[in-house]
Amino acid sequence: MTTVAAALISAISSITVGVLTLMGVVITNSRVNRDIEQKITVAQAVTDTKLAELTREVREHNQMVKRVPVVEEQMKVVNHRIADIENILN
Repeated sequence: MTTVAAALISAISSITVGVLTLMGVVITNSRVNRDIEQKITVAQAVTDTKLAELTREVREHNQMVKRVPVVEEQMKVVNHRIADIENILN
């Protein structure tokens, strides 16, 4: 073999190794990105579920907060009626 042929074989070998390495990196990155996207999707679904549950609980709380003044007013009326009845009985 001549020096030119040896250099050409060496260059082809280097190019082949470089291409195979690049293919390995691309395949690995693709798989890692797919796994990360799947984990993000699952995390987003969990977050959405928790947010929906929290929203439901806040709505329940707000309904109770709206009803408390009504109950307090009704209790005042009941207490006055009881006081009136006690005055009539005494």
